[in-house]
Amino acid sequence: MQLSQVAEIAVSYSNSIKPSQRPKVECSQDAYLLFRENWDDGNIGFIEEFKIMHLNRQNRVLGITDISKGGVVGTHVNAKVIFAAALKSMCTSIICAHNHPSGNLNPSRQDLHLTSKLFNSGKLLDLQVADHIIMTSEGYTSLSDNCQMDCVI
Repeated sequence: MQLSQVAEIAVSYSNSIKPSQRPKVECSQDAYLLFRENWDDGNIGFIEEFKIMHLNRQNRVLGITDISKGGVVGTHVNAKVIFAAALKSMCTSIICAHNHPSGNLNPSRQDLHLTSKLFNSGKLLDLQVADHIIMTSEGYTSLSDNCQMDCVI
């Protein structure tokens, strides 16, 4: 093996939707409704999933990325995967969302810790973590609306 042989890493992002046709997020309810349209109804009360929404400077949605799927009580969320996807889309902010199959809309201690970690990591990358939405089949809670985005546990 030659020491000069290395793998090539390609970064690409493809979007065929015109900027004027992309949905705009102006509040947490807009984000929730878009996430809800892109959530598998059969899984929202069954297994926990985590997704991110990519937004441009005008809060227009560039896309939604599935980050992880888990079990009934949790899913493993890797910050590297979140920020790799966000950086790949060249978005300026993201909104995180995950569901609670239990139907409980209150954030857990782990939810608050993860939100704080992502919020602070995003600052280093000039990539705003604008909100973290907890969803159930009956509604949602916005950590941004409840002033819990930069909480440290």
